[in-house]
This record gives sequence, structure tokens and C-alpha cells, in this order.
Amino acid sequence: MKNVKKIVVAIALFAATTGFVNAQSKVAHINVTELLQQMPEMITAQAELKKLQETYRADLQGSMTEFQNKATQYQNESTAKSREENEKRALELQEIQKNIEGAEQAALQEMQKKQAELFAPITEKAKAAIEKVAAAQGFDYVLDASQGGGLIVSKGKDLLPEVKVELGF
Repeated sequence: MKNVKKIVVAIALFAATTGFVNAQSKVAHINVTELLQQMPEMITAQAELKKLQETYRADLQGSMTEFQNKATQYQNESTAKSREENEKRALELQEIQKNIEGAEQAALQEMQKKQAELFAPITEKAKAAIEKVAAAQGFDYVLDASQGGGLIVSKGKDLLPEVKVELGF
């Protein structure tokens, strides 16, 4: 009877140990920010955004130069103009400045919209590649090792090289 109890206890301990080992999940990490920065599509998208930004900057700079020239002209002519004319010109300058500020806000919103439009398919492609590599290697979890990604210990396998191969770079 004692031997049966020992065997039952041994089997129970073996089952518990086996269950604990099987319950452990495989975890890997990848620096998603680094991956995205190295993707050729992201480099192309960033160049396109920079070009758009330069276009907006040139337009706004032209408007500012025009505003400054007009303000200088009105300042120089103010002594020769009537008080009503100077007030009208001041209102005109305020309206021009308001229009420039509106154009700046519109440009900023357009840049944000374009960035979201360009980056969404790139991040989806990276996510799909990460999921594919992780599934192929049997990882249950992949943690983002980017700054602020919540990773405390990064002793697990780094998937960056394999995901880059999967993406073709």
C-alpha cells in the first residue's frame, strides 16, 4: 500500500511538472522602431513626406515674405495716409496674418493625414511579417523592444534579422 501511495505521488508530481513545463510560453522580442526605420518602404515614405513638407514650407515662407513687405510698405507710407486708411491697412494686415496661420494649421493637418496614409500599410506589412516569423519559430509572444515598449528583460530571441529576411532586405 505504501508503494502504491509513493507511485501515485510520483505520478502526480510528474504530471504537475510536465504541465508546468508545457505551460511555459516561448517569448521573443523585436525592436519594431528599428525594423520600421530600416524598411525600404519607410525610407521612401519619409522622403515623400519631407518633399511635401518642403513644399508647404516654401509656400508659407513666400506668404510671410509678402506679409512683411506689405507691412513695411504700409509702415513707411503711414505718415502720408489718413487715420482711417491706416486703420483699414492694419485690419488688412491682421487678416493676412490670420490667413497665414490658417494655412499653417491646414498644412500641419495635411502632413499628419499623409503620414498616416503612408505609414499604415508599412506597419501592417511589418506586423504580418513578425507574426509569420513568430509562428514559424513557435513563439507564443513577441514583445516590442523599442524604447518605451514595456520590455524589461531582453534575453529572448531577437526576431529582427529573420523579419528583415522575410521582408527581403
